[in-house]
Amino acid sequence: MILYTLRCGADHEFEAWFRDGATYDAQAGACEIACPQCGDTEIEKAPMAPRLARTRSEPSPTQLRRLLQQVRRHVETNCDNVGDKFADEARKIHKGEAPPRGIYGDATEEEHRSLSDEGIEVHRIPWVPPNDA
Repeated sequence: MILYTLRCGADHEFEAWFRDGATYDAQAGACEIACPQCGDTEIEKAPMAPRLARTRSEPSPTQLRRLLQQVRRHVETNCDNVGDKFADEARKIHKGEAPPRGIYGDATEEEHRSLSDEGIEVHRIPWVPPNDA
């Protein structure tokens, strides 16, 4: 697996994992990669700093909590909160009936399973309080 930092025509940067460089080339050439912020499919690799291998230790509970708080801030800043309409809105985006964009909200376990069964990629994120105060 390889992680690339990518950039769309609107200059939004995001990261994506690929099996290998050839997989990225094939998907980019077929316009199968879309910017999660604006949906643009004109994607190019952005300059990246090399990641050097190093020994990793498990994050402490405090570090993990801070990382999850960062994820929450990123999602709340860059995505639309669609509340309990999450499953419906995810389907609309998947079918092209709504503009492609990042969304978050509430879904039951059954809705989550149904979306996955329909081939709609969704993820559950542990939603920690935004700060430790």
